[in-house]
Amino acid sequence: MNSLSKSLYQLSFVFLLSKGCSQPQQKEQGTSREEINYREAIEFIAPKGTTVDSLIKANVSSELGVYSWKNHTVVFGEMEDVKRLEMQVSEVISNIKIKEYLEPLYVYDKSLHCSDSTLAVEWRDYLLTANLVEDSVKQQEYVAYHDTQFEEWPEIAQGFCNARFQQLLVYRSGRQLLLVISIPADKTLDELNPKTVENNPRVDDWNALMAQYQEGIPGTSESEVWVFLE
Repeated sequence: MNSLSKSLYQLSFVFLLSKGCSQPQQKEQGTSREEINYREAIEFIAPKGTTVDSLIKANVSSELGVYSWKNHTVVFGEMEDVKRLEMQVSEVISNIKIKEYLEPLYVYDKSLHCSDSTLAVEWRDYLLTANLVEDSVKQQEYVAYHDTQFEEWPEIAQGFCNARFQQLLVYRSGRQLLLVISIPADKTLDELNPKTVENNPRVDDWNALMAQYQEGIPGTSESEVWVFLE
């Protein structure tokens, strides 16, 4: 076995040790945020002109999600050994940049924030990414708004409840944000997202307010902010 084959074998072994959350366990009403294990994400940004999604998809456990946009590939799910996974990918692909999204800065969870706390058995996850603007004061304001959103802007969570969002998580690594929207597996975001603003203009107000804090990541067009990782 040559060194490259050995590295690919080790990479496959690490991914197979990882476990996913395509069928989230039902949470009992009254469960606190601290008692819920939220999934994690690792972003691999390949050197310009190359991608790593085919390599990762060939070796990743079926229980983990793999999402990509241009040279960005994100692995999302419950991972037992994040550092080892990162090390194995780095050994196979030189000059790769890695970002971790391990703890969400914002959590909406249907089991905690909706009158109907029942969760769907299977979920479909949508991943989007954008940057915070390069202004430390505005970055702090963005985080502060999310810290107080449930108290000061309750209509936002109500909109998510109306749309049957199971979870909405916002992660941050430096300036970059990773948004994860989880919905019932038999629905699509195009179907459900319009329900967040039905008879609920405060959601539009919130989105307009947040727009001043966000911009596209490198590689987006001038008019792009949030891009979908497919």
